[in-house]
Amino acid sequence: MKKINESSKYLMNTYSRNPIELVKGEGIKVFDNEGKEYLDFVAGIAVNCLGHAHPKIVSTIVSQANKLMHCSNLYWNENQIDLANILCEKSFGDCVFFCNSGAEANEGALKLSRKYSYLKYGEKRNEVIAAHNSFHGRTYGALTATGQEKYQKYFKPLVGGFKYVNYNDIDDLKNAINDSTCAIILEVIQGEGGINEADQTYLTEVRKLCDEYDILLIFDEVQTGIARTGKLFAYEHYGVEPDIMTLAKGLGGGFPIGAVVANKKANVFSPGDHASTFGGNPLACAVGKTVMNIVSEDSFLENVQIQGNYFKSELLRLKEKYHCIEKIKGKGLMIGCELNVDKAYNVVQVALEKGLLINAVSNNILRFVPPLIVTKKNISVAVDILDETFQEVY
Repeated sequence: MKKINESSKYLMNTYSRNPIELVKGEGIKVFDNEGKEYLDFVAGIAVNCLGHAHPKIVSTIVSQANKLMHCSNLYWNENQIDLANILCEKSFGDCVFFCNSGAEANEGALKLSRKYSYLKYGEKRNEVIAAHNSFHGRTYGALTATGQEKYQKYFKPLVGGFKYVNYNDIDDLKNAINDSTCAIILEVIQGEGGINEADQTYLTEVRKLCDEYDILLIFDEVQTGIARTGKLFAYEHYGVEPDIMTLAKGLGGGFPIGAVVANKKANVFSPGDHASTFGGNPLACAVGKTVMNIVSEDSFLENVQIQGNYFKSELLRLKEKYHCIEKIKGKGLMIGCELNVDKAYNVVQVALEKGLLINAVSNNILRFVPPLIVTKKNISVAVDILDETFQEVY
C-alpha cells in the first residue's frame, strides 16, 4: 500500500481508483502486489481483447522493438501500410489515418467531416449532430460531441457547432437536421451511456437521411470494434455502413493505437490538414497487425458470440433470482446489467474483494467487457462470484 499512499503527492486526482495495485497479468487473470489473483472482466475497459501477456503480442513487441519503434510520418513504414490495408479489406473503408487513442480518432473524424462540407458547401455548413448519453472522449471536440453534461460542466465554453438528439429517436433527428448539418456521429452501442443498443430501423433510417442530405455518417466503434460484439465491427450486425469509423481500444490489444477509417467520399485530407506525431508508428502497427490477424478468424468471432450468449444466459439466470436486476443487454462480450436500484458501485467493490474485476458506468448499470479469449469456465466462476456479491449487497 506504500505506493498507493504516496500517489496523491505526484498524480493528479483524475480517477476514482480501486484500492489495489496491479503488477502482472496472464490471460484472463491479473495479480496485485500482494499476490492476490483476480478474474479480469474489465480488460482495460475493452482494451486487452486477447487478454494479458498474449504470447503473439509479446513476441511482436519484442521483435519490432529490436528493429524500429518510431520513425515519424515524414517517412513511410511498412507496418502502417499493411495495417491500413487489413482494416480497409476487412471493412467498408478505403483509407485510414492512424493516431493513438479513441478521442484522437474522433477528433480526426470530426475534422474530416467539416472539411468535406467546407469544400462542397462552404464554411457555414459545419454543424455536427450527436446523441444524448453518448461518449466520444475527453479532448475538446470529442468532449463536445459527448452528450452528457456531467463530463462537460467544468470545461465550458465548449467547441461550437454541435447539437444533441435522443438516441434511437428518428423523428428527433429529422427535426435537428438543417442546412448547416455536416455530420452525424453515433455509437452503434452506447458504452459509457449504459450499453444502449441502436435499433435496426433507426440506423437504417439514419443512413437514408445522410444519403438524402449528403451528410457524413460517423460511427464511433472505439469500444464496439475489433470483434467485441461478435462481429469484427458492430455496424456489420445492422448491414448499415458509415462514411467514417473510429477505432482504438482493442486494435492494439493493450498497446496504444487509434484509427480513422473512411470511404472514398470522405477522403478529403491533404498534407498539413491533420497529423499525429506518434500515430501509426511501426511498433503500434505491428501489434495491430497481430491483433487483426487473430480476431478476424471466423472461428474466433464465432466463439465471441458463443461466450457472449452463454454469459447473457447466466446473467438472466441471476435476474430470475435477484429482482434488483432489471435488464441484461448488449452484444457479444459487451454486456450491460441494468439494476433498478443505485448500488452498482457497491457491487463493483464487493466483487473486487471476492476476486472479480468489473465496472459500473453509472449508479445502476454494470458493464462487462472481458478479454475475448474468456471461456465458459471463466464465465461460470465470474457468475458464481456475482451471485455471492448480490446476496451480500442486496
